[in-house]
Amino acid sequence: MCGRYSFAIDDELIKERFGISVRSAIYKARYNCAPSQELAVISNDHPREVQFFRWGLIPFWAKDASIGNKLINAKAETIAEKPSFKNAFRRRRCLVPADGFYEWKKNATKTPYRIVLKSGAPFAMAGIWERWNNGEGELIHSFSIITTEPNTMMSPIHNRMPAILLQEDEKRWLEETSETALLELLKPYPADQMKAFPVSKMVNSPKNDTPEVALPIYD
Repeated sequence: MCGRYSFAIDDELIKERFGISVRSAIYKARYNCAPSQELAVISNDHPREVQFFRWGLIPFWAKDASIGNKLINAKAETIAEKPSFKNAFRRRRCLVPADGFYEWKKNATKTPYRIVLKSGAPFAMAGIWERWNNGEGELIHSFSIITTEPNTMMSPIHNRMPAILLQEDEKRWLEETSETALLELLKPYPADQMKAFPVSKMVNSPKNDTPEVALPIYD
């Protein structure tokens, strides 16, 4: 799965890398993004700007927003069939910009790792989004991050990883209409372009949203 990530780059780099406008008044660096938070996405509805959606997909048919707590991730292998995800997959896709993500290795102490590109560049995880009306006139926008099988770098740490898009495929993810073509984009990112390192258990708490969370820890 993907339960934590970071997006902590300056406004100019966001504009340069993703070609989008950013309003500094609403964007701040996030080192420990967690479910239920309002986080930056680039949707197919508004591909030229950053929007802030709640992490944890709330299907349009849901009776209660709490279902979003269980739908922070969608598996690439079943996304086209699952009732919670299939409509969003066909019509409402988004990019979830990040500069790293976290995963916990299942050893005696559940060691947290940070996973980044070797280049240090930001990237986009494939996502889907939804609109949900709470029945009282409030419209909530939410999203889920798509996961896929791990590459060889990731597999010793965890059995899933986010579906990170190649930069040349990001526009296709937002604009493509063929389900077959879309599913082909949801593959493990090249292992030789990624690296992982252990980080502090500070990351375990979403309250810790500081640069120290992302720093490597070595014996």
